[in-house]
Amino acid sequence: MALRKLGFLTIGLFDEADPGRGHESTLGVIELGERLGFDSAWVRHRHLQYGISSPVAVLAAASQRTSRIELGTAVIPVGWENPLRLAEDLATVDVLSGGRLNPGVSVGPPMHYDQVKDALYPDTGDVEDFGYERVRRLLSFVRGEPATDFSGVEGFEVFSDRVQPHSPGLGGRMWYGGGSLRSARWAGENAMNFLTSSVVKAEKSEDFAEIQLSHIREFRAHHPDGDRARVSQGLVVIPTDTASSEQRARYKEYAGKRTPRTATPQGPARMMFAPDLVGDSAEIAERLHAHAAFREVDEVAFALPFTFEHDDYVQILTDIATRLGPELGWRPRP
Repeated sequence: MALRKLGFLTIGLFDEADPGRGHESTLGVIELGERLGFDSAWVRHRHLQYGISSPVAVLAAASQRTSRIELGTAVIPVGWENPLRLAEDLATVDVLSGGRLNPGVSVGPPMHYDQVKDALYPDTGDVEDFGYERVRRLLSFVRGEPATDFSGVEGFEVFSDRVQPHSPGLGGRMWYGGGSLRSARWAGENAMNFLTSSVVKAEKSEDFAEIQLSHIREFRAHHPDGDRARVSQGLVVIPTDTASSEQRARYKEYAGKRTPRTATPQGPARMMFAPDLVGDSAEIAERLHAHAAFREVDEVAFALPFTFEHDDYVQILTDIATRLGPELGWRPRP
């Protein structure tokens, strides 16, 4: 099928000594994405690292510097979050953006939990629930279900029994980032959208495309919308059409260092990584058309590499929008 929605994902790295410059670069990349006609821009989430730790705040800023492009998170690990407070933040940014927010979330304990739990949950660290129930609570608040049994007027103040502001369309734009059959099934059963990335769990196969395809089909088999349920695929894609010779060499070296991990499942969780796609747009399009999972979707959020420079991202995004996208049948919205 022709590609209907073209997006990109960035990690938003910054230098500890000058974090403003890195955040400004991320906002500039999102603005460029809108000018190039991309349908969506997504930001990753990193805690206690030198990447975006507050994607909701970054997207609030981006919402005031753009007017059309959709803004997503891929993904917010809700183990770090209070679902009610996160629901308030998400709804606020959705209202500010005019209904353009696409929050993606995932479950699981925070990374390095034993080292961080005393700072994050000093009184409740051993009893916190990091499973799907945490996302279910977030969904209920975003979708307008009661958060309390109290509402009405108290003195001069008016209270609501649900999260405010309430943004009616936001509940239908919640995404789950999953890499297993179980997570795909849960996302479908809870009527979320599904983000599938360049990392999946090898459960019944060691062929990446085959695994990813099984997740997409499992998700849709359990979603109320069936085959119409939204899935976005995120692979690392680096077109080199207008790249300089120095950039091409650097991109190939980057991908080459990451290729060995794609051969077999990694670690006790048996995670499979997709190879980075580097080459001219015609070449990458051919490889994507041969990818079983890509043929099953009409939305993508191609991931930008982690450690490149701003000028590299400008070249890559420009080539994706002007060369690779059209090779895949995509056309920018007027």
